[in-house]
Amino acid sequence: MIVIEKRPSPSAAWGYLTPVIAVIATMIAGGLMFAALGKDPFQSLKLIFWDPLFGDFAFYYRQQLLIKAGPLILIAIGLSLGFRAGIWNIGAEGQYIMGAIFGAAVGLALYPMEARWLVFPLMVLFGALGGFLWAMIPALLKTRFNTNEILVSLLLVYVAEQILAMMSFGLLRNPDGQGFPGSRNLARWESAQNPELIAGTGAHLGVVAAIIAVLLAAILLSRHRVGFDIKLMGVAPKAAAFSGVNRNRMVFLCLGISGGLAGLAGLFEVTGPSGQITDSFNVGYGFVAIIVAFLGRLNPLGILAAGLLIGLTYIGGDAAQAGIGLPGAAIQAFQGMLLFFLLAFDLLTQFRVRVARLAA
Repeated sequence: MIVIEKRPSPSAAWGYLTPVIAVIATMIAGGLMFAALGKDPFQSLKLIFWDPLFGDFAFYYRQQLLIKAGPLILIAIGLSLGFRAGIWNIGAEGQYIMGAIFGAAVGLALYPMEARWLVFPLMVLFGALGGFLWAMIPALLKTRFNTNEILVSLLLVYVAEQILAMMSFGLLRNPDGQGFPGSRNLARWESAQNPELIAGTGAHLGVVAAIIAVLLAAILLSRHRVGFDIKLMGVAPKAAAFSGVNRNRMVFLCLGISGGLAGLAGLFEVTGPSGQITDSFNVGYGFVAIIVAFLGRLNPLGILAAGLLIGLTYIGGDAAQAGIGLPGAAIQAFQGMLLFFLLAFDLLTQFRVRVARLAA
């Protein structure tokens, strides 16, 4: 009989090495998968990890790196606060969608007003509010009825996707769009656009917001009582309650921050790289951000590095699709492997597996 026992004192060094080992294991397993698909594994990995940064077309792919990593980092920072406290928000994708819808709706209501000083800040405010309010649903249900926030937040993603489709084909559809679904292109309206701040870098306000979120989260967790309470609630809930930490208040706080940041990510995406509300606006950033949060060990600086790495797999995946015809689904499976190996090695770090004899 196989028995899993918790290690009395898990190695801190292995805890930090686990992400590196998981990345290496993912490369090996991913290479085998690419070989099974009839592709050269070494060329595939080179296209994913090397060519976007140092290849012939790196000048194009490098600016895409920040565009892809920005929303992932922003969402993952919010998720990490909840995960640290033992509050599992799996529905950031829905909060990301609702932030984009709220922000875009406010902007489109003011179209064609030429007052960027008013329009864009309002869109940012309502973008964050949209994600925040969507996250309050699982928070309210958990604190009022003790529901499982994992299931509620996850199911709300599919509700948000239906609302997105409804808005794309209905209320937010471009009246000058000749019947085609989708809103006006916000990136072409100066008052609402989220342009590139430095030409050729891909850095826009969403990237700036992600960096600010990383710094604020690092300060919160290391210098503020709230950060201490979040960590204490995650590792010792009874001790946290004994010291006066209000669990319900913490649920609202963590889900609120998480939802607000996811909503901001959606707003910056719909006013920048995406440009408009369509039924295919969401591309799974809310789910991939879970991988980013765990790969970064729920540490703000680790999340920054992990977001860049996962962003690299996005643009490297595009390069591999264009270069050798690697299927897009294979890239998604490759990203999923990373989370699998990370959790698997985490299990071995925290627990010991041994074979025990069955009792007679």
